[in-house]
Amino acid sequence: MTVTGGKPGRAALHLARAASFAPSPHNSQPWFFVEEGHDRAFEVHADAGRRMPLTDPGGREMVIACGAALFNVRTAVHQLGFRPVVDVLPELADQDFLARVGFGAHAAPTGDEESLARALPLRHTHRGPFGPEPVTEALLADLRDQARAEGAILQVLDVPEKAALLARLVDTAERSDRADLWRAVELAHRVGPTGVPVTACRAHPDLTLLAGRDYLGLSRRYTVPERRRGAGTGIVAVLCTPYDQRADWLIAGQALQRVLLCAAGHGVMAAFHTQPLERPDLREKVHRRVTVGRHPQMVLRLGRPPYVRSTLRRPLSQVLTHGPVPLRR
Repeated sequence: MTVTGGKPGRAALHLARAASFAPSPHNSQPWFFVEEGHDRAFEVHADAGRRMPLTDPGGREMVIACGAALFNVRTAVHQLGFRPVVDVLPELADQDFLARVGFGAHAAPTGDEESLARALPLRHTHRGPFGPEPVTEALLADLRDQARAEGAILQVLDVPEKAALLARLVDTAERSDRADLWRAVELAHRVGPTGVPVTACRAHPDLTLLAGRDYLGLSRRYTVPERRRGAGTGIVAVLCTPYDQRADWLIAGQALQRVLLCAAGHGVMAAFHTQPLERPDLREKVHRRVTVGRHPQMVLRLGRPPYVRSTLRRPLSQVLTHGPVPLRR
Protein backbone atom coordinates (compact mmCIF):
# COMPACT_ATOMS: atom_id res chain seq x y z
CA MET A 1 0.00 0.00 0.00
CA THR A 2 1.25 3.48 -0.89
CA VAL A 3 0.16 6.30 1.39
CA THR A 4 -0.23 9.89 0.33
CA GLY A 5 -1.07 13.18 1.98
CA GLY A 6 0.30 16.63 2.73
CA LYS A 7 3.98 17.24 3.25
CA PRO A 8 4.91 15.90 6.70
CA GLY A 9 6.75 17.92 9.31
CA ARG A 10 10.41 17.41 10.17
CA ALA A 11 9.63 15.73 13.47
CA ALA A 12 7.28 13.27 11.76
CA LEU A 13 9.98 12.38 9.24
CA HIS A 14 12.43 11.82 12.10
CA LEU A 15 9.96 9.55 13.92
CA ALA A 16 9.03 7.58 10.80
CA ARG A 17 12.68 7.04 9.91
CA ALA A 18 13.37 5.74 13.42
CA ALA A 19 10.26 3.54 13.42
CA SER A 20 11.30 1.95 10.13
CA PHE A 21 14.46 0.57 11.73
CA ALA A 22 12.32 -1.95 13.66
CA PRO A 23 12.58 -5.69 12.93
CA SER A 24 9.67 -7.46 11.25
CA PRO A 25 8.88 -11.00 10.06
CA HIS A 26 11.11 -11.63 7.04
CA ASN A 27 11.48 -7.86 6.59
CA SER A 28 7.79 -7.54 5.70
CA GLN A 29 7.57 -4.11 7.42
CA PRO A 30 3.80 -4.44 8.11
CA TRP A 31 3.15 -0.87 9.27
CA PHE A 32 2.33 2.66 8.22
CA PHE A 33 2.43 5.93 10.13
CA VAL A 34 0.23 9.00 10.22
CA GLU A 35 1.16 12.50 11.32
CA GLU A 36 -1.71 14.25 13.08
CA GLY A 37 -1.71 17.95 12.36
CA HIS A 38 1.74 19.38 11.79
CA ASP A 39 4.07 17.53 14.15
CA ARG A 40 1.23 17.43 16.71
CA ALA A 41 1.01 13.66 17.19
CA PHE A 42 2.19 10.50 15.45
CA GLU A 43 0.14 7.35 14.84
CA VAL A 44 1.34 3.76 14.42
CA HIS A 45 -0.92 1.50 12.32
CA ALA A 46 -0.60 -2.13 11.30
CA ASP A 47 -0.73 -2.65 7.53
CA ALA A 48 -2.68 -5.91 7.36
CA GLY A 49 -2.02 -6.13 3.63
CA ARG A 50 1.64 -6.84 4.38
CA ARG A 51 0.94 -9.57 6.94
CA MET A 52 2.03 -13.08 5.95
CA PRO A 53 -1.32 -14.91 6.17
CA LEU A 54 -0.05 -18.49 6.39
CA THR A 55 2.72 -17.98 8.94
CA ASP A 56 0.91 -15.26 10.91
CA PRO A 57 -2.84 -15.85 10.49
CA GLY A 58 -3.83 -14.07 13.71
CA GLY A 59 -1.52 -11.11 13.13
CA ARG A 60 0.38 -11.63 16.39
CA GLU A 61 3.82 -11.24 14.80
CA MET A 62 2.61 -8.24 12.79
CA VAL A 63 1.54 -6.47 16.00
CA ILE A 64 4.83 -7.37 17.72
CA ALA A 65 6.71 -5.80 14.80
CA CYS A 66 4.58 -2.66 15.12
CA GLY A 67 5.29 -2.66 18.87
CA ALA A 68 9.00 -2.61 18.06
CA ALA A 69 8.38 0.33 15.71
CA LEU A 70 6.42 2.04 18.51
CA PHE A 71 9.40 1.71 20.85
CA ASN A 72 11.59 3.32 18.21
CA VAL A 73 9.11 6.21 17.98
CA ARG A 74 9.27 6.66 21.75
CA THR A 75 13.07 6.63 21.56
CA ALA A 76 13.06 9.22 18.79
CA VAL A 77 10.72 11.50 20.78
CA HIS A 78 13.17 11.32 23.70
CA GLN A 79 15.95 12.16 21.25
CA LEU A 80 14.08 15.34 20.26
CA GLY A 81 13.96 16.41 23.90
CA PHE A 82 10.37 15.53 24.84
CA ARG A 83 8.65 12.89 26.93
CA PRO A 84 6.50 10.63 24.74
CA VAL A 85 2.82 10.41 25.67
CA VAL A 86 1.52 7.07 24.39
CA ASP A 87 -2.12 6.05 23.95
CA VAL A 88 -2.29 2.33 23.11
CA LEU A 89 -5.20 0.98 21.01
CA PRO A 90 -6.93 4.38 21.04
CA GLU A 91 -9.90 3.32 18.88
CA LEU A 92 -11.28 -0.11 19.73
CA ALA A 93 -13.31 -0.18 16.51
CA ASP A 94 -10.04 -0.05 14.54
CA GLN A 95 -7.79 -2.82 15.83
CA ASP A 96 -5.04 -1.90 13.36
CA PHE A 97 -4.74 1.59 14.88
CA LEU A 98 -2.21 0.49 17.48
CA ALA A 99 -0.93 3.66 19.13
CA ARG A 100 -0.90 7.43 19.13
CA VAL A 101 2.27 9.13 20.38
CA GLY A 102 2.20 12.75 21.48
CA PHE A 103 4.87 15.17 22.64
CA GLY A 104 4.83 15.72 26.39
CA ALA A 105 6.93 17.98 28.56
CA HIS A 106 10.41 19.04 27.53
CA ALA A 107 13.02 16.71 29.02
CA ALA A 108 16.61 16.13 28.02
CA PRO A 109 17.22 12.46 27.15
CA THR A 110 18.95 10.39 29.80
CA GLY A 111 22.20 8.60 29.10
CA ASP A 112 20.35 5.31 28.63
CA GLU A 113 17.87 6.92 26.22
CA GLU A 114 20.71 8.41 24.19
CA SER A 115 22.42 5.01 24.04
CA LEU A 116 19.23 3.38 22.74
CA ALA A 117 18.84 6.10 20.11
CA ARG A 118 22.43 5.65 18.92
CA ALA A 119 21.79 1.92 18.52
CA LEU A 120 18.79 2.36 16.18
CA PRO A 121 20.81 2.06 12.93
CA LEU A 122 23.18 -0.53 14.46
CA ARG A 123 20.59 -3.25 15.13
CA HIS A 124 20.34 -5.93 12.45
CA THR A 125 18.80 -9.39 12.35
CA HIS A 126 21.34 -12.18 11.97
CA ARG A 127 20.76 -15.48 10.17
CA GLY A 128 23.17 -18.33 10.76
CA PRO A 129 25.87 -19.12 13.33
CA PHE A 130 27.41 -16.53 15.63
CA GLY A 131 31.10 -16.01 16.22
CA PRO A 132 32.93 -17.53 19.21
CA GLU A 133 33.04 -14.42 21.43
CA PRO A 134 30.58 -15.00 24.30
CA VAL A 135 27.76 -12.78 25.57
CA THR A 136 28.64 -11.80 29.13
CA GLU A 137 26.46 -12.57 32.12
CA ALA A 138 26.45 -8.87 32.99
CA LEU A 139 24.93 -8.02 29.59
CA LEU A 140 22.36 -10.82 29.90
CA ALA A 141 21.30 -9.44 33.28
CA ASP A 142 20.97 -6.00 31.71
CA LEU A 143 18.85 -7.41 28.86
CA ARG A 144 16.53 -9.08 31.37
CA ASP A 145 16.13 -5.72 33.11
CA GLN A 146 15.36 -4.03 29.78
CA ALA A 147 12.55 -6.51 29.06
CA ARG A 148 11.20 -6.17 32.58
CA ALA A 149 11.07 -2.38 32.23
CA GLU A 150 8.50 -2.86 29.44
CA GLY A 151 6.40 -5.42 31.30
CA ALA A 152 7.82 -8.55 29.66
CA ILE A 153 10.15 -11.38 30.67
CA LEU A 154 13.30 -12.41 28.83
CA GLN A 155 13.80 -16.05 29.82
CA VAL A 156 17.34 -17.19 29.06
CA LEU A 157 17.41 -20.97 28.63
CA ASP A 158 20.59 -21.74 30.52
CA VAL A 159 19.40 -25.25 31.44
CA PRO A 160 20.52 -27.59 28.60
CA GLU A 161 17.41 -29.78 28.90
CA LYS A 162 15.07 -26.83 28.29
CA ALA A 163 17.14 -25.54 25.40
CA ALA A 164 17.10 -29.03 23.86
CA LEU A 165 13.33 -29.28 24.29
CA LEU A 166 12.81 -25.93 22.60
CA ALA A 167 15.18 -27.00 19.81
CA ARG A 168 13.04 -30.09 19.19
CA LEU A 169 9.89 -27.96 18.98
CA VAL A 170 11.56 -25.53 16.58
CA ASP A 171 12.77 -28.46 14.49
CA THR A 172 9.29 -30.03 14.38
CA ALA A 173 7.74 -26.78 13.22
CA GLU A 174 10.46 -26.09 10.66
CA ARG A 175 10.17 -29.61 9.14
CA SER A 176 6.42 -29.07 8.79
CA ASP A 177 6.99 -25.70 7.16
CA ARG A 178 9.46 -27.16 4.67
CA ALA A 179 6.95 -29.87 3.72
CA ASP A 180 4.14 -27.34 3.24
CA LEU A 181 4.30 -26.11 -0.36
CA TRP A 182 2.25 -22.95 0.19
CA ARG A 183 4.21 -21.90 3.26
CA ALA A 184 7.42 -22.47 1.33
CA VAL A 185 6.12 -20.29 -1.49
CA GLU A 186 5.08 -17.56 0.94
CA LEU A 187 8.54 -17.61 2.50
CA ALA A 188 10.31 -17.62 -0.88
CA HIS A 189 8.37 -14.50 -1.88
CA ARG A 190 10.04 -12.66 0.99
CA VAL A 191 13.54 -13.19 -0.45
CA GLY A 192 14.89 -10.41 -2.61
CA PRO A 193 15.63 -6.67 -2.70
CA THR A 194 12.49 -5.68 -0.75
CA GLY A 195 12.64 -8.56 1.73
CA VAL A 196 15.46 -10.71 3.09
CA PRO A 197 18.62 -10.36 0.96
CA VAL A 198 19.75 -13.54 -0.75
CA THR A 199 23.21 -13.02 0.74
CA ALA A 200 21.69 -13.31 4.24
CA CYS A 201 20.17 -16.73 3.49
CA ARG A 202 23.19 -18.66 2.26
CA ALA A 203 24.16 -20.33 5.55
CA HIS A 204 22.59 -23.78 5.87
CA PRO A 205 19.58 -23.47 8.22
CA ASP A 206 20.54 -26.54 10.26
CA LEU A 207 23.97 -25.41 11.48
CA THR A 208 22.82 -24.16 14.90
CA LEU A 209 20.94 -25.84 17.74
CA LEU A 210 17.70 -24.13 16.66
CA ALA A 211 16.76 -24.85 13.05
CA GLY A 212 16.58 -21.74 10.88
CA ARG A 213 14.28 -20.80 8.03
CA ASP A 214 15.15 -22.54 4.77
CA TYR A 215 14.66 -19.58 2.43
CA LEU A 216 16.63 -21.08 -0.47
CA GLY A 217 15.74 -24.79 -0.14
CA LEU A 218 19.25 -25.69 1.02
CA SER A 219 18.00 -28.58 3.18
CA ARG A 220 16.79 -30.33 0.03
CA ARG A 221 20.25 -30.16 -1.51
CA TYR A 222 22.37 -31.54 1.32
CA THR A 223 22.14 -32.52 4.99
CA VAL A 224 24.38 -31.15 7.72
CA PRO A 225 26.05 -33.99 9.69
CA GLU A 226 25.02 -34.17 13.33
CA ARG A 227 28.59 -33.52 14.50
CA ARG A 228 28.60 -30.12 12.78
CA ARG A 229 25.38 -28.87 14.36
CA GLY A 230 25.26 -26.56 17.36
CA ALA A 231 28.43 -24.51 16.99
CA GLY A 232 27.70 -20.82 16.90
CA THR A 233 24.26 -21.16 18.46
CA GLY A 234 24.85 -18.40 21.02
CA ILE A 235 22.41 -17.74 23.86
CA VAL A 236 18.91 -19.17 23.50
CA ALA A 237 16.09 -17.10 24.99
CA VAL A 238 12.31 -16.71 24.91
CA LEU A 239 10.55 -13.38 25.32
CA CYS A 240 7.30 -13.86 27.26
CA THR A 241 4.36 -11.85 28.58
CA PRO A 242 2.03 -12.63 31.49
CA TYR A 243 -1.06 -12.32 29.26
CA ASP A 244 -1.78 -12.82 25.58
CA GLN A 245 -4.07 -10.12 24.20
CA ARG A 246 -3.39 -7.61 21.44
CA ALA A 247 -2.11 -5.06 23.97
CA ASP A 248 0.32 -7.70 25.28
CA TRP A 249 1.67 -8.27 21.78
CA LEU A 250 2.40 -4.54 21.64
CA ILE A 251 4.16 -4.82 25.00
CA ALA A 252 6.19 -7.74 23.65
CA GLY A 253 7.27 -5.74 20.61
CA GLN A 254 8.39 -2.77 22.69
CA ALA A 255 10.25 -5.03 25.12
CA LEU A 256 11.86 -6.92 22.24
CA GLN A 257 13.14 -3.75 20.62
CA ARG A 258 14.43 -2.37 23.90
CA VAL A 259 16.37 -5.61 24.41
CA LEU A 260 17.67 -5.61 20.84
CA LEU A 261 18.85 -2.00 20.96
CA CYS A 262 20.62 -2.51 24.27
CA ALA A 263 22.28 -5.64 22.86
CA ALA A 264 23.24 -3.92 19.60
CA GLY A 265 24.96 -1.17 21.56
CA HIS A 266 27.30 -3.88 22.83
CA GLY A 267 27.83 -5.55 19.45
CA VAL A 268 25.32 -8.36 20.14
CA MET A 269 22.62 -9.22 17.57
CA ALA A 270 19.66 -11.59 17.49
CA ALA A 271 18.44 -14.40 15.26
CA PHE A 272 14.75 -15.31 15.39
CA HIS A 273 13.16 -18.78 15.47
CA THR A 274 9.42 -18.25 15.78
CA GLN A 275 8.38 -21.38 13.85
CA PRO A 276 6.77 -23.23 16.81
CA LEU A 277 4.94 -20.07 17.91
CA GLU A 278 3.18 -19.96 14.53
CA ARG A 279 1.46 -23.31 15.14
CA PRO A 280 -1.09 -23.29 18.00
CA ASP A 281 -0.35 -26.83 19.20
CA LEU A 282 3.41 -26.25 19.38
CA ARG A 283 3.04 -22.79 20.90
CA GLU A 284 0.98 -24.37 23.66
CA LYS A 285 3.78 -26.87 24.29
CA VAL A 286 6.30 -24.03 24.57
CA HIS A 287 3.84 -22.29 26.93
CA ARG A 288 3.45 -25.33 29.19
CA ARG A 289 6.86 -26.96 29.07
CA VAL A 290 9.40 -24.21 28.37
CA THR A 291 8.04 -20.91 29.69
CA VAL A 292 5.86 -22.63 32.33
CA GLY A 293 2.68 -20.58 32.09
CA ARG A 294 4.09 -17.40 30.60
CA HIS A 295 2.97 -16.69 27.05
CA PRO A 296 5.86 -17.07 24.58
CA GLN A 297 5.98 -14.22 22.07
CA MET A 298 9.44 -14.55 20.50
CA VAL A 299 12.15 -17.21 20.33
CA LEU A 300 15.61 -15.85 19.70
CA ARG A 301 19.33 -16.50 19.82
CA LEU A 302 21.79 -13.83 20.93
CA GLY A 303 25.42 -13.61 19.96
CA ARG A 304 28.18 -11.70 18.23
CA PRO A 305 27.91 -12.15 14.46
CA PRO A 306 31.00 -12.58 12.28
CA TYR A 307 29.48 -10.00 9.91
CA VAL A 308 26.49 -7.66 9.85
CA ARG A 309 24.07 -7.38 6.95
CA SER A 310 21.52 -4.60 6.65
CA THR A 311 18.16 -4.95 4.89
CA LEU A 312 16.46 -2.31 2.81
CA ARG A 313 13.66 -0.23 4.29
CA ARG A 314 10.63 1.04 2.41
CA PRO A 315 10.86 4.71 1.38
CA LEU A 316 9.25 7.09 3.84
CA SER A 317 6.87 8.16 1.08
CA GLN A 318 5.34 4.67 1.27
CA VAL A 319 4.92 4.49 5.04
CA LEU A 320 4.17 8.03 6.23
CA THR A 321 1.13 10.15 5.52
CA HIS A 322 -0.19 13.46 6.81
CA GLY A 323 -3.71 12.49 8.07
CA PRO A 324 -6.39 11.43 7.51
CA VAL A 325 -5.74 7.69 7.53
CA PRO A 326 -5.68 6.38 3.95
CA LEU A 327 -8.19 3.84 2.75
CA ARG A 328 -6.89 0.25 3.02
CA ARG A 329 -6.84 -2.06 0.06
